[in-house]
Amino acid sequence: MDQGTIQILFALLRSGLSGAKEALAQTVAPEQLQEIMQLAKRHNLTHLAALGADRNAETTKKIMLTTAYRQEQQKAALDQICDQLEKAKIPFLPLKGAVIRSLYPEPWMRTSCDIDILVHRQDLDRVGQCLRQTLQYTENGRGTHDISYLTPNGVYVEMHFDLVEEGRANQAAFILQDVWNHAALRSGSEYWYEMSDPYFYFYHIAHMAKHFETGGCGIRPFMDLWFLDQTAIERYVNREALLAQGNLLPFANAARKLSRVWFGGEEHDALSAKMEDFVLRGGAFGTTGNRVALQQKRRGGRLGYFLSRVFLPYSRLKRYFPILEKHWYLAPVMQVRRWLWLLKPDMAKRAKHELNANTRMADQKAAQMQEFLDQLGL
Repeated sequence: MDQGTIQILFALLRSGLSGAKEALAQTVAPEQLQEIMQLAKRHNLTHLAALGADRNAETTKKIMLTTAYRQEQQKAALDQICDQLEKAKIPFLPLKGAVIRSLYPEPWMRTSCDIDILVHRQDLDRVGQCLRQTLQYTENGRGTHDISYLTPNGVYVEMHFDLVEEGRANQAAFILQDVWNHAALRSGSEYWYEMSDPYFYFYHIAHMAKHFETGGCGIRPFMDLWFLDQTAIERYVNREALLAQGNLLPFANAARKLSRVWFGGEEHDALSAKMEDFVLRGGAFGTTGNRVALQQKRRGGRLGYFLSRVFLPYSRLKRYFPILEKHWYLAPVMQVRRWLWLLKPDMAKRAKHELNANTRMADQKAAQMQEFLDQLGL
């Protein structure tokens, strides 16, 4: 990817965030701007790039209206959920964009694909009843650490019962299992909790690390990190201690370096240049090729990776099928049930794409990806 294009993209993003026009952002040729906007779109940052390019353009005004409308929809849904969970006396803890957008110059600048909220595992049935019956939400599927819902007007909501799966992001799961003991009630609320700053920061880093291990991360988490680090003066020591305890300090340092390169004007080092290439090629959600390359070496090559995807370990299988927590002997039945998911067209297409990537993956690329993870401390 052309370095000049990358530099202009981040000049536009910085201009969009600050309102100050940078020299690079003033010299964009129309044909280059189209390429830059396509890259920004892959990372869900079209609104900031357009704002940095020309605040007064009609296309920018249309993008801003669309972004603001989506943000208002999400805010209304979040307010509705929080109100209902308070009434139902269910403890809850908003996550990610719902919290971090308050650090941005304007809250609408920090867009989100969905609303993320943490609840206790034992409250999941009551939460589901509240969302489905009271708010008319539709359950949209269960993941390894959350249950997703869709509001009547199309906003996605993820109700998390865990923050990071076991085996991801070093010791993150061990640290974050204690998160409720490091949360406090929000002022004026009886059931709305907020994470302590060190835990919120640790969770942000752990979430980035998890996505690195599974194929990609996107630009937005680095932007979040930039704003989080502006508040770090009196909190730095506590944040660092928790990162060290979770064995995520090397990754955090590398991520902070790239954040400063993109949003603070620092020069690249060798590792930040590798991270940049990995993130920009992967888009907001990463790529199957990256994910396979990162995991193939860890699983013992192509065959090991294939078997690990066919036969999920019990620790992951039980997250899809919670009944296994009490009835572990049903694991073989649930493996078969999981295989039946492949009868769904979208799941079959995804599995085929991943299998093809595993077959075609060059040993050299898998080894390079493993070396990259090693350098990041993952």
